[in-house]
Amino acid sequence: MILVCTAGADAQITDKPPFWAYTYNPPDFKPPPDDGQPRHVPDSTASYTVPQTRNRFLAPDWHPGDHPAMPAVVASGRQPDVYACGFCHRASGTGGPENADIAGLPVAYFIQQMQDYRSGKRSTALPDRIPQAWMISLAKAANDDEIKAAAEYFAAIKPKKLVDVVETETVPKPTVAGWFFVTKNDEREPIGMRIIETPADVDRFANRDSRVRFIAYVPPGSVATGRGLAAKPEIACAACHGEKLTGTEVVPGIAGRSPTYIFRQLYEYRHGFRAGSESKPMIDVVKALNEADFLALAAYLATLER
Repeated sequence: MILVCTAGADAQITDKPPFWAYTYNPPDFKPPPDDGQPRHVPDSTASYTVPQTRNRFLAPDWHPGDHPAMPAVVASGRQPDVYACGFCHRASGTGGPENADIAGLPVAYFIQQMQDYRSGKRSTALPDRIPQAWMISLAKAANDDEIKAAAEYFAAIKPKKLVDVVETETVPKPTVAGWFFVTKNDEREPIGMRIIETPADVDRFANRDSRVRFIAYVPPGSVATGRGLAAKPEIACAACHGEKLTGTEVVPGIAGRSPTYIFRQLYEYRHGFRAGSESKPMIDVVKALNEADFLALAAYLATLER
């Protein structure tokens, strides 16, 4: 049995981090017990036990043909403090709504972000939220060689669009299980001012399969609104992120990414949690925007090809 907490449907524009974007487990959350059966995923001959899929020093490699050979820091990390990068972000760097898709990030950008985590220039609105707390802790414990190896590995992987955006007035009632939403019942509720992003196959996602797709439910009209915002001269996403918003040699792509992740980053730029050397252009852009704008931009960007 998965213990869950229900996400409220009455989210409002506020200066407090919205729960839908910063999901967290209730204090008494416990993952489903191990039934002793090996786990499998489609199109893979690999097999892992439940304890292996929950081992922070192991990146389950369901599809080794999808990526280069993993360096040690990605595959197994370094005990006791450097978790395997591929555990949270998956072997192919695809991550999930609770963290980040890091496939294809420019090497220099990746390294700079790790340095910013180390120095405190990059933080997060909820520092006790486990995905970000682990990331900050790992950045401080990893050495320069490990960071460089991870950066070069993930940069070599072509990013893929894995999110399907659905505009809707109502959404399957979401619950939280492992810092991300699941929608396993037929009950629906108004979407309100939220993005509800969930794995299309929760079991595969829990088993850390990097080929899992996601569904992002967004309010009606948000994609068109976001498209208009992205093209405004004072925002002009393409000026930095490239004509198709797929990034450059030094700037990350924002097309086709998790809209939950994009919203969190816009929110954190707006509220001073990202202050690294490359942050000023983003801070200048977001200071005149609000959470409704962030949501619309995130919804639109998620529809683009990578």
